[in-house]
Amino acid sequence: MEILAGFLIAIVIALTGVGSGTITAPVLILFLGVPASVAVGTALAYSVVVRLIVAVAQIARKNVNYRLLGYMTLGGIPGVTAGALFFRSAAKGQHWAPLYWALGGIIVFSSSWHLYRHFFPAKAGGARKERPRWIAAIMLPIGAEVGFSSSGAGAVGTLALLSFTTLPAAQVVGTDVVFGLVLAVIGGGIHIAAGSYSAPVLMKLVIGGIAGAFLGSGIAPRVPNRPLKFALSAWLFIIGVQICLKAAHF
Repeated sequence: MEILAGFLIAIVIALTGVGSGTITAPVLILFLGVPASVAVGTALAYSVVVRLIVAVAQIARKNVNYRLLGYMTLGGIPGVTAGALFFRSAAKGQHWAPLYWALGGIIVFSSSWHLYRHFFPAKAGGARKERPRWIAAIMLPIGAEVGFSSSGAGAVGTLALLSFTTLPAAQVVGTDVVFGLVLAVIGGGIHIAAGSYSAPVLMKLVIGGIAGAFLGSGIAPRVPNRPLKFALSAWLFIIGVQICLKAAHF
């Protein structure tokens, strides 16, 4: 089951650009019965493998803006470090309600935004301005969210780039994928060092994820992802609500 999950999640990431943590951690918690204490670290470690493959494809297509990536990492790296360390503190005290609220909240927010954009697409040629300093500041809490719950880099990072930069859509996805890879390496490393992951589950996810990432990256340029992203966003919204309800029972 974990191999199939890893395969399907990797394909979705390659086709839609939706963050791996936003999908992987809820699947591990709600469908595979993995405790939250190891689900976040496992999701981040899995994200490293999948994002690395997808990032190479994006770099080869020249879809990465390295100048803005530098501003993103300026805020994202200290953020993800702080978030991962805060997760370790919460794990020691078994205070899981904040984790579930954070994970569920970010999923509900990001999926709602994608659903809104499906029905009300952004107008091309809008009067957006380049605000790199704002990007650096915004990535601090986004990084913290990734370190704490494994989600946020793909969904909220994309929203920030669309709102505060003039990047075309292809570069938004490519730049955010590489940014998410950087955060996953740092955050996942901290979680693994603390033992907050499941090696058997991770291995099975990676086996499926490698095949899915290569397949998804290969067919991505030929697959219209708008209907797929709509269905995925609707499903994630339901999942996010379920996680918030779970948090309310702690």
